[in-house]
Amino acid sequence: MAASAAARTIIENCAIATVDANDTEYASGYVVAVGNRIESVGAGQAPEGLENVVRRIDGTGHLVTPGLVNTHHHFYQWITRGMATDHNLFNWLVALYPTWARIDEPMVKAAAQGSLAMMVRGGVTTAMDHHYVFPKGSGDLSGAVIGAASDMGVRFTLARGSMDRSEKDGGLPPDFAVETLEGALAATEETVRKHHDASFDAMTQVAVAPCSPFSVSTQLMKQGADLARRLGVRLHTHGSETVEEEQFCKELFGMGPTEYFESTGWLGSDVWMAHCVHMNDSDIAAFARTGTGVAHCPSSNARLAAGIARVPDMLKAGVPVGLGVDGTASNESGELHTELRNALLINRLGAHREAALNARQALRLGTYGGAQVLGRADQIGSLEAGKLADLVMWKVDGLGHSTIADPVTAIVFGAAAPVTLSLVNGKPVVEDNHLVTVDEDAIARAARSESQRLARIVAQG
Repeated sequence: MAASAAARTIIENCAIATVDANDTEYASGYVVAVGNRIESVGAGQAPEGLENVVRRIDGTGHLVTPGLVNTHHHFYQWITRGMATDHNLFNWLVALYPTWARIDEPMVKAAAQGSLAMMVRGGVTTAMDHHYVFPKGSGDLSGAVIGAASDMGVRFTLARGSMDRSEKDGGLPPDFAVETLEGALAATEETVRKHHDASFDAMTQVAVAPCSPFSVSTQLMKQGADLARRLGVRLHTHGSETVEEEQFCKELFGMGPTEYFESTGWLGSDVWMAHCVHMNDSDIAAFARTGTGVAHCPSSNARLAAGIARVPDMLKAGVPVGLGVDGTASNESGELHTELRNALLINRLGAHREAALNARQALRLGTYGGAQVLGRADQIGSLEAGKLADLVMWKVDGLGHSTIADPVTAIVFGAAAPVTLSLVNGKPVVEDNHLVTVDEDAIARAARSESQRLARIVAQG
């Protein structure tokens, strides 16, 4: 269909934060979407005489922003929330791996639906899942996750994870929870070839994502990087999350995490890592020099007492930084919009204090920054003509926000703002704070049922 004949949606009379390179904002403006693309953004009323307008929305009392981009998550953890609540990372993993090693396809599907529903209802238009637990005989777990995202209508990146370093090899996962090196590489390549879409408006993409230095062999790290680059996809893993991880790397490899990653081919503009809490100046410089991205997960880092990532220093150095929910067994709220606020507040507890981050920097982390680390900054993350029509209308004239004059301050510093409308690829996925593509109550029931079934299986040994 020609662009001139495609259906148009107009939103006007709203505040707009474009998050473009100049942080352009309009106190009262409009956005026009044609098909799945943004046609125009500007101040005042939308242009007159536009054809084939199928929907005209009065955005009075709202702020329109790019859709939020989640850069790190573990969907399967939705059915194991509220467990091991007073543990650090390593103890938390040891406590939960035996449970996670018993997941199967119906559980993963229900968990993915729950994780996605919570994020999408809260303004996420691009989601990401790092799934790395593949018990033998558990079914098509990657297909279950991708199918859940497709049903929801959300843009999605699956980071196909893997583990091959179990307890017997000095790792943390139990022996029956890991794959072989050959099996992990073969399954990852199959997932990329089957599901990855490299097109501009792709709804599904796949990254190569061995789990972490303490659950993956050096061979899997090196060969995983080679595989990703041969297939032309991105790379993702956990990095520098805790002081224990740093000690582990020094004892096992004779070097710190960043040095180890560089030695295995895991620094580069096609790589992003989750957490990166314990980074010294040389680590940050290496990330900046190579264009390696970071998924900042402030709530999970606080929940597991991992520490405060040096986000202001990373940004100053030029490191691409986005936000991540992380798994909902270490961030039970499961919402990315709360991470805007927590990123700002937690970083102000660090060395830079009140100058650490401001509201607009926090919004940029959750939108354009996320698009950068996923390698899609030319497609999403800001409201600009020619980009994909992924956007959110936040209601800021209600009880929680009406006395905060600046709408960007309202959604970052204030309570979670209701989402009146969320578009992905130009299509509604949220209307009046409710999902429109799926049944929220059915998702809640299915997740509860699968969580209870998993608990019974674990109890039976």
